[in-house]
Amino acid sequence: MAYFDAGIMDFNDIASTGNAETLFELGMMYATGRNGAADIVAAHKWLNIAAFRGCQPAKAVREELAAEMSREEIARAQREAREWITRH
Repeated sequence: MAYFDAGIMDFNDIASTGNAETLFELGMMYATGRNGAADIVAAHKWLNIAAFRGCQPAKAVREELAAEMSREEIARAQREAREWITRH
């Protein structure tokens, strides 16, 4: 699994690799608040993209996270994930 220091790389640089495991790790970072405040919408977004790229663990974590989110939060995360996938 890829680990990184948020102080060294910009998150857009990390995500642009497109690597499913890296995207999963980014989602986990946002879910746990590892490098700042937790952001469940961003976490769901990155886990959704990781799942789309074939990361099976991302699907399970994304489902757990969705159980704690409102419909509006899920919709926003899905919209942001679709936009990111379209651009990349």
